[in-house]
Amino acid sequence: MFVVTAVATNTRAVGELAGIAVGATVMLNILIAGPLTGASMNPARTLGPAMAANNYKGIWIYLTAPILGALADAGIYTAVKLPEEDDV
Repeated sequence: MFVVTAVATNTRAVGELAGIAVGATVMLNILIAGPLTGASMNPARTLGPAMAANNYKGIWIYLTAPILGALADAGIYTAVKLPEEDDV
């Protein structure tokens, strides 16, 4: 989320490279975190099979973690982003 926020809101970022940055982040997340944790990046992908199997054990983490992660990302990005030229 941090990379997506950075390339979407930073006026100094090159717009044509935003897709590459976001795509590379998603790819690395899938390649590194996927096999280690089995986590999915889309809560609906976890919720659908859980509903079909009527097994909701542990589903709360897949529904709450993206929201908490987005809130943490917003706070961290706001705290560490460099000032814009007009802010100086």
